[in-house]
Amino acid sequence: MIDFATQLVESIGIFGAGLFIAIESVVIPLPSEFVLLLSGFNVSSGEFAFFPLLVATTTGSLIGALFLYTVGFGVNRRRVDSLITGYGRFVGIRKEDVDRAFVWFERHGAQAVLFGRLLPVVRSLVSIPAGLSEMNILKFSTFTIIGSGIWNSIWIYIGLQLGDRWRDAEGWANYLDFLVAVIGVIVILVLARRAFALKKRGN
Repeated sequence: MIDFATQLVESIGIFGAGLFIAIESVVIPLPSEFVLLLSGFNVSSGEFAFFPLLVATTTGSLIGALFLYTVGFGVNRRRVDSLITGYGRFVGIRKEDVDRAFVWFERHGAQAVLFGRLLPVVRSLVSIPAGLSEMNILKFSTFTIIGSGIWNSIWIYIGLQLGDRWRDAEGWANYLDFLVAVIGVIVILVLARRAFALKKRGN
């Protein structure tokens, strides 16, 4: 799968990276981290520019998230369970993962979309309960862009720093997932604190 992702990015460039991320948002087993690492390597070699790459991959994340949001919006919980039981195995979605996403959303509400983008599996599936609960689509999209943008930018930066050693990250991907999630949460909290301070100063 990594070879397929590599060929896709190398053949159609930044658009390929964005396309893969959009697909990965729906088809869970696809390794978005490695596409982002590879893309970061391409930034270090001068083939890609960081900002356009970040825009392309975050747009891909949003497209995939909106697809699953639409699935949740158009059906009820029983129908979601039926779809996952019947077809989930074809895209690597397990019922227990969907249940976990629902629990996460029920516990944290709209903020689950923002912080959930930093957690493997949950970051894709949280879109379904968001759609089912008819979360405001503008708010959903904004939180998705912020959360996914932070996730993508950190992984791209790691790939940029690793350079042609980006494949070495495969051996410690789980540790990196945790590290990226922690950094992402810190970034969100810092941004939220600054936004609150500016709003308070304006009042």
